[in-house]
Amino acid sequence: MPGVAGRSGRKAKPTQRKIAAGNPGKRALNAREPDFGEVADIDPPEWILGCGRDMWLRIVPLLCQQKVLQTTDLHNVEIFCMAYNTWRLSVIDVANNGVVVEGATGGPIKNPALTAQNEASRQMATFGGLLGLDPTSRQRLIGGGKKKADNPFGKLING
Repeated sequence: MPGVAGRSGRKAKPTQRKIAAGNPGKRALNAREPDFGEVADIDPPEWILGCGRDMWLRIVPLLCQQKVLQTTDLHNVEIFCMAYNTWRLSVIDVANNGVVVEGATGGPIKNPALTAQNEASRQMATFGGLLGLDPTSRQRLIGGGKKKADNPFGKLING
């Protein structure tokens, strides 16, 4: 709602995402933000089928390895994988039936799979971005498993 105090402007970035990005704004971090638990490994739910299941098995281990997947992010992974499955099925339908198909009245119409394909690709972009699965959002993240390089000058200062 525009004009509501504290609610306008960009959405706040979660503290863990700020840490993963190296806290570029150098602002104080919220030390009291709830921690919903890092996901170390999880199998895909039974309702994610086909190519979506294959995608889950490809990306979840990588997200877990980089320590960027939290329990509260799992719905984003589910939506991304289900959208990917829809997108792949739509691409196959368009390849098999063409861009123009016969409508209910017998006339030519745009293949409805094109609409499904477009909607699924938008969902993939949105939820993939939330997970750091595209080049733009990935460049802002630093994996949680990386250690900072030793600073030889820090040893001199710290003794």
